[in-house]
Amino acid sequence: MKFKTKLYMSVGSLLLFIFIIAVVLLNMLEQTTVKMNEVVNDLNERIEMATVMKYETTRIGFELVFMVTNSEEMVHLKAKQDWEESQIKLYEAMESLEKKDTEERAQELLARFKTLYQNYQDIGQQALTAKRLNHKTEFSASFWADAEITRQRMLQIADLLSVLEEQKLKSELFRTKETYNLAVTMIYIYLAIALFIGVGFTFWIIRSMTNNLNKVTTVMKQATASNFEEMPRIELSAKGELGEITVAFNKMAEALEKHSLREKELKEDAKAQSWLNEKIAEIATIYPEVESVPELADLFITKLVPMAGASCGIFYLKEFVNGEYYFKKLSSYAVLNDSDTDIGYRFGESLIGQCALEKRLIILNDVPDHYLKIGSGMGESPAKNIIIIPVIFEDEVLAVIEIASFETYHPLQIKLFEAAVNNIGIKINSILSHVKLEKLLLESQTMTEELQAQSEELQLQQEELRTTNEKLEEQYEALKHKNEEIEKVRGALEEKAQQLEVSSQYKSEFLANMSHELRTPLNSLLILAKILSDNGDGNLTPKQEEYIRTIYSSGNDLLYLINDVLDLAKVESGTLDINTKEVELYEVLEFIDRQFSPLAEQKQIEFAIEMDPGLPANFETDDQRLQQILKNLLSNAFKFTETGSVTLKVQLMMQEMQVKENTRLQQMLAFSVIDTGIGIDEDQHEVIFNAFQQADGTTSREYGGTGLGLSISREIAHLLDGFIEVSSMKGKGSTFTLYLPYVQPGYKMRDQAAYEEAAISLYENHGDTNEDPIKQRTKSNLKNKKILIVDDDIRNVYALTVALEMYEMEIIVAENGREGLMVLEDNPDTDLILMDIMMPEMDGFEAMRQIRSLTKFKTIPIIALTAKAMRRSREECLEAGATDYISKPINVEQLLSLMQVWLYRKES
Repeated sequence: MKFKTKLYMSVGSLLLFIFIIAVVLLNMLEQTTVKMNEVVNDLNERIEMATVMKYETTRIGFELVFMVTNSEEMVHLKAKQDWEESQIKLYEAMESLEKKDTEERAQELLARFKTLYQNYQDIGQQALTAKRLNHKTEFSASFWADAEITRQRMLQIADLLSVLEEQKLKSELFRTKETYNLAVTMIYIYLAIALFIGVGFTFWIIRSMTNNLNKVTTVMKQATASNFEEMPRIELSAKGELGEITVAFNKMAEALEKHSLREKELKEDAKAQSWLNEKIAEIATIYPEVESVPELADLFITKLVPMAGASCGIFYLKEFVNGEYYFKKLSSYAVLNDSDTDIGYRFGESLIGQCALEKRLIILNDVPDHYLKIGSGMGESPAKNIIIIPVIFEDEVLAVIEIASFETYHPLQIKLFEAAVNNIGIKINSILSHVKLEKLLLESQTMTEELQAQSEELQLQQEELRTTNEKLEEQYEALKHKNEEIEKVRGALEEKAQQLEVSSQYKSEFLANMSHELRTPLNSLLILAKILSDNGDGNLTPKQEEYIRTIYSSGNDLLYLINDVLDLAKVESGTLDINTKEVELYEVLEFIDRQFSPLAEQKQIEFAIEMDPGLPANFETDDQRLQQILKNLLSNAFKFTETGSVTLKVQLMMQEMQVKENTRLQQMLAFSVIDTGIGIDEDQHEVIFNAFQQADGTTSREYGGTGLGLSISREIAHLLDGFIEVSSMKGKGSTFTLYLPYVQPGYKMRDQAAYEEAAISLYENHGDTNEDPIKQRTKSNLKNKKILIVDDDIRNVYALTVALEMYEMEIIVAENGREGLMVLEDNPDTDLILMDIMMPEMDGFEAMRQIRSLTKFKTIPIIALTAKAMRRSREECLEAGATDYISKPINVEQLLSLMQVWLYRKES
């Protein structure tokens, strides 16, 4: 604060103080006046109430006489009303006065007045009662005399109350005047005191300002003679200009001291860093000359210990002994008695091993006297501080260094140790690597020499043998060359086998994922397309039905293409499953007839199935793979035949089979597909069996296709222990013959799975006829059944829900295995579960295992649905707890057949 401002403020403060005192005193005077007015008003109210009592007492006497003596009704009622009004006013004045005046004399008079008022009121009530009973009643003189006496006494008491209140008013006015005079006197006294205090305050302010200014001047003079490390401070608590000068000067002094201290520290740090860099560079000069770790350890410990101002040290190197790593003493410096340090320390053993285990330095301060002694020719003394440092290279501890000293380690010494061991770790690793390399080179040279010696001995033996038998030597040389070639081939085959194994694994995973990704959307497409193609509601036009059938047919074609690609990959990776069982030949041929008769009618080609007499009814093979081969061969026949006929001929014949090195006759079933199509050139007979190859492979070829069918068919035929032959000429048609070994079926009972597959096959045989009785029977069997669908793909859920609700089933849905368990717990009356396998959070395998772990759901049918149709998919589902298995895209009729079978078993 400025001096001028301070002076103005001091004078202003004085005036303000006087003004405040005056205001306070005037306020006190005003409050006294207000209080006096309140008292006077209160007394006036009391006097007024006493006056009201006198007036109303006079009035009630008049009203009573007028009310009793007047015979007119209207006048009587008016007098009565005035009488009651006077009584009310009199009572209110009496009650109010009683509350306001609490003195004993007033209360006594009011009590007497109340008694007389009550008596007078009773007299009035008697008069009114008599008047009401007899209008001509005349009251005695004594009655009126008593009434008048009572009223006069009431008037006397009212007068006394009025006089009493007036006396109180006069007394209060006199006392208030004295108080007012006293207040005025006090005001004068207070103003005099305030003036005196103000003058003293002003003098004190001026004196304090002068003293503070002198202090500031004195300290500033002292500052000019002092150094920058310890500057004086102004000890002044004043504000304003002096306060600002004080704060600024103290800050300046503090900043100068800090700057001086910082400058000193920077000089010391620079000096320390220079010393550290110099020592590190000095240590680094020993590295180029060293070629062994012991030499490096000796030079390093000898250089580092005295350089850091320490007294002794030991260098421990990590060595591998008897299957364990030990840190053993490699070198030492000025150790008095290091016989005990020859032992090795494992990781975590003693402080040496613990330092290596934790990979951090350990510092010991105030070491006990008996712990370690440092000596010379003149005596010995215990060490006071020890530091243990790990030598690390690429997060691996290579060595540990222990250094002792009489003095406490300075941070600069610790930095020197850390920097030194960082550099030596690189050098130790380089030397060890070089030693290993030299050792390997030496071993290689030794082995080479041994091999050379053995070779010389062998050559000597060969010379001796050659002298005895040259022919044997030639055979030996030939055999030697052959063995070398075989060894090379074996190595190449082993490497190829490993590559194939890795490739097969990657391919299997790719196929599994590709199968899932392709079949999942295709599943919902085929289901919904099939539902639309059935036109159950009859609301589609013929053109729309044709569109839907085209979509459904295209989806099936895409499914066949996916299956062909996956089957080819499975064949190449050796993961194609072959499930041999008893097959009925008639069912296979009936399936083929149903599949291709509509196509023959569409292309107007004759189609016939010829069977030789004596064919067996049953035989052992994989019926699905057999149907797949026949479908591929017949599809090709119809594709390349525009006019004429296609014939499937089945015969039982004897065929020569090559078994190892022997040839023998075996009974074979021959399935010949004969067409009158375009035929194939003889030089293309082998090409057409290669994957993605066709007889006409140009981009302008007339007939499409991927070229996978024949390749897959031939590989499947080999897996069925059969083969395929082709006979064809360009323009004269073709004959493809599948030969399968005839294995007579045994007489064992079919297991439950066979019965279920037969049920499915039966339903498939009749499902496409669209016969209403069968559909009605299916609806009847599945009606009102509660089905839980567990699938994370909303497209599949929607498609299955639409398909199953057509059969009046109740559908509940869950998005994953965990939610499926919760929905199942909430719906214990669920009849059957459709469980997808590949789901997030909890897959179908885990969900089925947990369901089977619950007693109440051990027997509930679970049909596994999966688009990952890979090897052992069915077995994995059954092992996890599934009742049955069906792959995507789902054939709705097959699914309904399976559901009927398992729901029937559950009910029975």
